[in-house]
Amino acid sequence: MPGRSHPDAPPTGSRDPRPKPALGSTQRALLTHLKRRGTATVPALAAALDLNPETVREHLRSLGGQDLVRRCGRRASGPGRPEVVFSLTAQAEPLFPRREAALLREFASHLVEIGEERLVRDFLERSIAARRRPALARVARLTGRRRMEEVANILAELGFMAEVERAEGALRLRLCHCPIRSLVEATRTPCVMESRLVTELLGSKSRRTSYMPDGASACCYQVES
Repeated sequence: MPGRSHPDAPPTGSRDPRPKPALGSTQRALLTHLKRRGTATVPALAAALDLNPETVREHLRSLGGQDLVRRCGRRASGPGRPEVVFSLTAQAEPLFPRREAALLREFASHLVEIGEERLVRDFLERSIAARRRPALARVARLTGRRRMEEVANILAELGFMAEVERAEGALRLRLCHCPIRSLVEATRTPCVMESRLVTELLGSKSRRTSYMPDGASACCYQVES
């Protein structure tokens, strides 16, 4: 029979695939303090934010259930039982300011301006090549809708929020999100590479029927008969 969890321990159940609820001001303050300090105990957080320790524990349980904080050890701060130490998880990092997307766009734009767009193409070709073989192996024995759905699964894993739908009597692969939109804003080379990969995975000639950079809500592909 499993032992009881420490009262400061966030729950460690399976991840909930649903969108995380909005964070309250107190939870954001807790996360900000942990970001600034790296680690902290319940008493330290309670003192820093002028909160009741039990209130801090309740918020930490909630944040732990969202995979935003974790237990990372214990720390003795005086006589008695050492206190549990908490820190942020990698899942909490996107809650704080980041500039990778803007820098990527600026870098790609710079390469285009100096006539070195081929470096972007070479990089993408290498990146796609590393994924091509396992992806093709997943769809090798599939045909029709089953193959298209597996292609959607592969692209969804890469962040494209892909799905299969039937429109005007034909199956269509719909990419609802572009995870490299910042790069696309600098050069359309990724779009060319994406189209080639989609056609290769589908195993049939396809055409792009809508295009997000042109204002569409999704990039859609339809297999040509």
